[in-house]
Amino acid sequence: MNPDLHQLLEDGIRRLPEIRKLFMQLKKRKPADLDMIMADLHDQAFRQIDCLLCGNCCRSLGPRITDRDIARLSIALRQRPSQLTDNHFRIDEEGDYVFRSMPCPFLGDDNYCAVYSDRPQACATYPHTDRRRFVQLLDITLLNVRTCPAVALITKKLVQHYSQL
Repeated sequence: MNPDLHQLLEDGIRRLPEIRKLFMQLKKRKPADLDMIMADLHDQAFRQIDCLLCGNCCRSLGPRITDRDIARLSIALRQRPSQLTDNHFRIDEEGDYVFRSMPCPFLGDDNYCAVYSDRPQACATYPHTDRRRFVQLLDITLLNVRTCPAVALITKKLVQHYSQL
């Protein structure tokens, strides 16, 4: 089952004040079961949502690219690291490598990633909703509600969960 991804994003954006309010409470309370709840909500959301039908993250978010990512990609693409860097990356205002332009140069028209098995770590762990110490990721999750339908769904269910307590 794939919910209407566009509708999920619109709903998430509309709910941002409510989500922001909950996240402020979570930062203060730091509930011990938050990681477990988020992992469960993450799993539920990704059983319903097929990322290949969306691809918003690959079209609009420029992840931080590490030296380790560049080394891995250069081997996979059989390019020297300097050549790969010159062709695909730039240094941003924070001194990090990011894609030279968006969408991601490795994103296909079918939303498949040409370097999926060797993709950057930030891509592999996106949207970070199943990470430990999730309370540290609340700010980035709030931003991701605007991009990722799964995050919009997860945060909707998180708000519902905490409103029932």
